[in-house]
Amino acid sequence: MNNVKRKLCCFAYADFVGFKENLKSELLYQDMLVKDLAVKTGISRHTLDNYLNVRENMPTADVAVKIAQALGVTVEYLITGEESQTEKSMYGTEIRALIQNFKLLSEDDRKMIIAITQLFKNHKRKKDE
Repeated sequence: MNNVKRKLCCFAYADFVGFKENLKSELLYQDMLVKDLAVKTGISRHTLDNYLNVRENMPTADVAVKIAQALGVTVEYLITGEESQTEKSMYGTEIRALIQNFKLLSEDDRKMIIAITQLFKNHKRKKDE
């Protein structure tokens, strides 16, 4: 935890922009609303909205950890958009290639891919019921 605090206190503006964009992307990917994240974390919706919309408003380390845990990702991922070395070893070559290719897409193309995967996920969920 101390390493996380040390890292978070030293981030530049670019890191905040990364956090903000990665948090938005993860909420979109998980089809989660800010109010749902607020419930899961115990962090007010207003505070979360500030992290998503206000310039240069970076969460403290303990808040970033709560957000990451609620989303099932690491703080490192929320800040850098990169998975940790541990996560990299958990994924196969195909998944890593998919992630790398996804990162190269335009924002519109990413949104389209996310929408398509949501459709598949919802279709599978309905089949399983």
